[in-house]
Amino acid sequence: MNTIDVVFLDRDGVINEEVEYLHDPKDLVLIPGVVRAVRLLNERHIPVVVITNQAGVARGYYPESQIHVLHTALSKELEKEGAHIDRYYHCPHHPEHGKNEYLVDCDCRKPKPGLLHRAAKDMHLDLRRCALVGDKVSDIAAGVSVGCTTILVKTGYGDKEWKTWKEDFKPSYVAADILDATEWILRPVAYPVR
Repeated sequence: MNTIDVVFLDRDGVINEEVEYLHDPKDLVLIPGVVRAVRLLNERHIPVVVITNQAGVARGYYPESQIHVLHTALSKELEKEGAHIDRYYHCPHHPEHGKNEYLVDCDCRKPKPGLLHRAAKDMHLDLRRCALVGDKVSDIAAGVSVGCTTILVKTGYGDKEWKTWKEDFKPSYVAADILDATEWILRPVAYPVR
């Protein structure tokens, strides 16, 4: 029996190489181990849900529709290797640098947990039985705020974030990459039953 109901993944720096304001599929490069990690979760029937801040939309760098184009390309890349993402959630807002309707101090931009709450409502989840994998303090903060098990990966911004960590909370685990994080999540004794 799985002790984790859903694994939430940040996108940039966790699934794909960090590219500032990634929006063009030609710039999409998967981090090594991602396909295997996602497939391991798929094989255990643990839904994989992407939650990502996309301030490039708010800043006017690309239209919100381009996020869907990128996510379709990402899904196709994973599907070639027998892996899949179950759902995608994104925040297109920014409280200071947004333009027009995207200039919003929303509840969905991590570190706020709005995307997690939306997924929990849509999927009927107890967030305390979910895990979140990210490469930034804001990812971990969002997960901690709702009781998720949290894993910081050292890919993307993660290594730098961990070396300069000053928060009064810490991730449940610090992983080399998404595959390490996934293997840790799947260990039955990795974390206490809540």
